[in-house]
This record gives sequence, C-alpha cells and structure tokens, in this order.
Amino acid sequence: MIQKLIDGIRRTGAPVVVGLDPNLSFIPQELLEEAGQAVRNRDAVYEDDLEIAAEAVWHFNKDIIDAVADLVPAVKPQIAMYEQFGIPGLKAFWRTVRYAHEKGLVVIGDVKRGDIGSTSASYAIAHLGRIEVEGSSSRVFDEDFATVNPYLGSDGVKPFIEVCNQNDRGIFVLVKTSNPSSGEFQDLKMEDGRPLYEVVGEKVEEWGRLSMDGEFSNVGAVVGATYPEQGRALRKIMPHAYILVPGYGAQGGKGSDLVHFFREDGLGAIVNSSRGIIAAYKKDAYSKFGPDRFAEAARAAAADMIEDIQGALRGAGIEIR
Repeated sequence: MIQKLIDGIRRTGAPVVVGLDPNLSFIPQELLEEAGQAVRNRDAVYEDDLEIAAEAVWHFNKDIIDAVADLVPAVKPQIAMYEQFGIPGLKAFWRTVRYAHEKGLVVIGDVKRGDIGSTSASYAIAHLGRIEVEGSSSRVFDEDFATVNPYLGSDGVKPFIEVCNQNDRGIFVLVKTSNPSSGEFQDLKMEDGRPLYEVVGEKVEEWGRLSMDGEFSNVGAVVGATYPEQGRALRKIMPHAYILVPGYGAQGGKGSDLVHFFREDGLGAIVNSSRGIIAAYKKDAYSKFGPDRFAEAARAAAADMIEDIQGALRGAGIEIR
C-alpha cells in the first residue's frame, strides 16, 4: 500500500494530505440549511438533528474532495469528528471514505487505535481488513492506512501489521506528535539518555521489517511538523518508514521546517493540513471566496501549501523523483 501512496505523490508532485476534520463551525450555514431540508424531505420522522449534522458533513466533505482530488494524493478523515454525531456521523465517515476512493485518493483513517491483541485485531479488521460472517467477507470502513497508538507495545501493533499484510494496507504509528504537551511522555529520557520517542522510532523500524513494500515499509510513523529537529533525528532512525507529518499551518509548522523529514529523492514524508485547508474561507488570505465558495478557498489553500513545500524542498536541492 505504501507504494500506492508514493505513486500518488509522484503523480501530483504533492507530498500533501488534506485532513477532513469537519467541525460544525467550519460548515457554512447555507449548507446546514440545505442538509436539514434534504433530511426532512427524505424522512419526515427522522430521530434528531444528528442526522442533519451528518448530512451537512458529508456534503461539505464531498465538495472539498471534488476541489482537491487532482492536486493531492490523499485525504485523512479524523474519526472523532464523525463519532461526535453518533451513528449518522459514522455513516458520513463511511461515505467519505468511499467517495474519496472513487476519486482515486488514498485514505488515511486517523483513528489512533491500539489495545491488547484481540482488541487491536478487531480495530484492524474494522478499518483495514475484512470481517468474516457466515462464509463471506466484507470490508467495513475500508481505509488504506490507519493511525495506531503504540502505548501497549508490540501486542497492540502486530495485529495491525498482520491485517495489513493480508489486505495490502498500512499504518502510521504515533512517535512524536505535534501537540504542545507531547513531551510530557514522549520526551522522557531512558537510562541511556535517549528520549522515549527515539526508542519508539526504533521499534517502528523493527516492526516495519515485517511489512516491506519496496524501499519503504507499510509501517510508517507520525512525527509533528512542530518538532523539526526531532524529525531530523527520526528520519535517520527510521530509514524505511514513511512519515506522516501533522501540525502544518494552523499549529505553526511551515515548509521550511520540514526539509529534513524527506529523503534526498523527495520521498519519505507526507504533510497534513486540516482546518488550514477545509476552513480556509474563514482566513483573511482567502476571505474573498466567502462561505458559498468554501471549496474553492480550500483548493487555493491546498495549492499554496503545495507550493510552499515544493519551494522549501527545491531550496534544499531536493526534487521528488
């Protein structure tokens, strides 16, 4: 699966993934009203407003996907933004994944799962594999990648790798996250003086050998754009791991911070931006589009992000090839 992502990056020249994390505050009022009318026309006895919210989220995502599908290789829906709307929200997540696939995009499910072995196996089946029911198998959410929390160790990660190997899927393991308090645990020093995130990075490289796909492994890592020096160190520790880089834009990361996350051939990393793209129409730089052209604003923001990252790579003598 990592080769499919790499092929998309090469085709677009954009090591960028758009995070589909739609808070209701991002969704224009007109779209909410249209969603409400659509739900009432479809079902006069709908249960509650969660269905309206989920309908609005789905149409918001669809318009964003349509606007950026030719610019980027992947999208990353964050499942919490859908779970908050209950079962209707999960249906919107399911529809979003399927529509992104129809548009030729790789889907990274930002689910941050990880538990004891049997539970991790069930999470992996739900998001990356197939469930067997009475002699037939079905895909459930059907993402291409999922994010995984390694806190429970190999018992929580290896079931994901097994499912990935059976279904040509991949994972991104949390190593050094972009949030300000990540250092409370991730920066703790081991007896030999190394920070914990480096130890986790070594485990990612070790786990990755169980699922190689060409030069890279289907076991990648999450390393925040807000920690460029740590990214430099982890790139060396995990030579076969693709790095998913959150924290660009709204959290302060910029293209010039990210050069060392990449290899000399421009591969090795893919950078995420969520609200900086999907809510771009709310920013001064894109306010000319207004709420009714939110998707056009998202496209413009994605194009600017791509140019920023490409420019930073070129400045460092790096070209994607």
